[in-house]
Amino acid sequence: MTERQEQAAPDALLTRVGQIVMLHHGGDREEARERLLGLWAELGEDGDPLHRCTLAHYLADTQDDPTDELAWDLRALSAADELTDGREADDPDDVGREGAGAVRGFYPSLHLNLAADYIKLDRPDAARTHLRRARDACTVLADDGYGNGVRAAIGRLELRLDTEGGAAGEGNWGPPRQRP
Repeated sequence: MTERQEQAAPDALLTRVGQIVMLHHGGDREEARERLLGLWAELGEDGDPLHRCTLAHYLADTQDDPTDELAWDLRALSAADELTDGREADDPDDVGREGAGAVRGFYPSLHLNLAADYIKLDRPDAARTHLRRARDACTVLADDGYGNGVRAAIGRLELRLDTEGGAAGEGNWGPPRQRP
């Protein structure tokens, strides 16, 4: 009975991350960054890859320096790769299949955000590489608001690269962050 209750209970860490993200969206970027960093310290570098992916993905949004944003987005991608490496989402004997499947749906956003980071750092070739990966990964996204938003954001960033050659600067090219 206890095991079934634990399985039905929402993931406490991801719930805490969601609460902090609401704080960030409410305008308190610095407080959100500090709280997310606290969760990162609590989780540790060897914590669950799904948790590290999620935390790093949102921590990237709270950074003031584009280099720091890139570093967090790369951590998110690395954790996602750990989770999906060698795991099949439809393998019922794989304990991590739910997390691996969720992260597969996260790849378009991960790559899109990396492309946006590279644009900010005036590295258009790296941005194009990640845009290609984002576009290729979109096959797992549903035809819904989130999936359509990601595909539209990819299109906007591709257009920006084509018309401006990848000039650095601020812009709204990325999708809303999604929790895996």
